[in-house]
Amino acid sequence: MLDIKRIRERPEEIRQGLRARGADASAVDAVLALDTQRRDLLTATETRKSDRNRISKTIGERRKQGEDTADMQAQVRDLGDEISAMDERVREVEAQLEARMLMIPNIPCPHIPVGPDASGNRVVRTWGEPRTFNFQPKSHIELGEKLGIFDFARATRMTGAGFPLLVGAGSRLQRGLIQYMLDLHITEHGYTEIWPPALCNTRSMTGTGQLPKMAEDMYHLVEDDLWMIPTAEVPVTNYYREEIIDRPLPISLTAYTPCFRREAGAAGKGTRGMIRVHQFDKVEMVKFVEPATSYDVLEALTGNAEDVLQRLGLCYRVLELCSGDISFAAAKCYDLELWAPGQDGWLEVSSCSNFEDFQARRAGIRYRDSEGKVQFVHTLNGSGVALPRLVVAIIENGQQEDGSVILPPAIVPYMGGMDRITA
Repeated sequence: MLDIKRIRERPEEIRQGLRARGADASAVDAVLALDTQRRDLLTATETRKSDRNRISKTIGERRKQGEDTADMQAQVRDLGDEISAMDERVREVEAQLEARMLMIPNIPCPHIPVGPDASGNRVVRTWGEPRTFNFQPKSHIELGEKLGIFDFARATRMTGAGFPLLVGAGSRLQRGLIQYMLDLHITEHGYTEIWPPALCNTRSMTGTGQLPKMAEDMYHLVEDDLWMIPTAEVPVTNYYREEIIDRPLPISLTAYTPCFRREAGAAGKGTRGMIRVHQFDKVEMVKFVEPATSYDVLEALTGNAEDVLQRLGLCYRVLELCSGDISFAAAKCYDLELWAPGQDGWLEVSSCSNFEDFQARRAGIRYRDSEGKVQFVHTLNGSGVALPRLVVAIIENGQQEDGSVILPPAIVPYMGGMDRITA
């Protein structure tokens, strides 16, 4: 959530930021109108309360003199009724203002590229070179089914389209990658692991910015008003919801969770197999930092995600997302994409974002600065990294002409020494 004071004092800056996103800049005017209405109502209400207090004091003085105060008592009652009605109106306007504020996205960092959509993203760097083949590389779908490590037909029969089913070495690879990433983040990158719930309430989803904007993209258990998490970002960020953090910053947390998303995409090549699914696994990294450090921390966070891929020897590139492509809550974001020869394209496996104080304001996450003043933290998160696209890239890049798959050496210890998947 944006700071209402910032909107009030720098409305044109906010309008420009919304336009850069392709969002409706008139939302600023609607918010300012409601804010003015709220402030006017509060002023009028305080005036009525002051009048009531003044008259009540006079009643007390007149009673001491034995004077009749019936008319003044009637005034106090009338003012009380008026104040109650005005208080109710204030609550209504405040609810309208909050609803408007919750729908306004974060303002992009002024230093990111300006563009309408993914076409405006900038390639920052590429690591490694796409592997060249002396045979036509196959897709993970064909490879996985022949190796017996994926079973898309049974997954569709037991649940429906868009849900993966891994078998044997495929399942072991998925589990091994999760453990590999957690070990790396915990032992070398300085994160503390947590094991959070896979369901969160509406307040938590609102705190990180998934609600109310993206309700249609998530699975909602209506009877319990709980949401299946689309990312571990939600429970991990909400770890400190409505708290003043009482420990030194920065704080680095990591978690593995299953993730659930309804918006798996339209039918087509990109939605077959393991590329776009409704359920997937992910290791997440979340940081709580002082505002002055957050952009330096974003670079380090992105480096943590890159380290996962470099140790696996996978070719990837880093994109700086433009203003029209960053997520609702982000001020700046890097995407990491792996080269997948069977797709003849790049697959996003990580988004690393700085949210500044946007999530902290929504979730009420604060800290005490060096002077003891309570401030909102800056929050950051990044996929460290997402599965099953990582599995796709490993399978497609490691494929051999005979259909077997050679595994990256870094994952072999997590496979019980298995360095190749064969039929």
